[in-house]
Amino acid sequence: MDYVASNILLIEDDEAHAELTRRAIRKAGNANQIDILTDGEEALDYVFNRGKYTDKKKYLLPGLIILDISLPGIDGIEVLKQIKGHPVLKKIPVIMLTTSDREEDIARSYSNYANSYLTKPVGYKQFEERIMQIDSYWMLINKKPSILEA
Repeated sequence: MDYVASNILLIEDDEAHAELTRRAIRKAGNANQIDILTDGEEALDYVFNRGKYTDKKKYLLPGLIILDISLPGIDGIEVLKQIKGHPVLKKIPVIMLTTSDREEDIARSYSNYANSYLTKPVGYKQFEERIMQIDSYWMLINKKPSILEA
């Protein structure tokens, strides 16, 4: 499976949050591409190259996935389980970015091998700063494998 370390897949159903996240990532300037999906089923189709995402040359795996827990249909925890249950996809860092600070959600995320769990700040400036910190750490500082192999 081919992937691009500098690409980010954002799975977020709230249009305003998705746009704020996209802008902050663009402002940080470390990602080449940001793909935004709005539900769990579509996210799984994307990472498993199913449905309208079968073209593996066009839909390369991202180097980072930012995932909301509350998604329509298949929720973020189930998306996380399926990604981390796959021998290749499990190597992609997945950051849970959500409004929930419930201990149960945090525990379920880490039990299913989330790489990080962050709550969305309420204020715009704080939200932007959090996203830029995510971008800096995961895109620049963190070391990733050069290729994803089974």
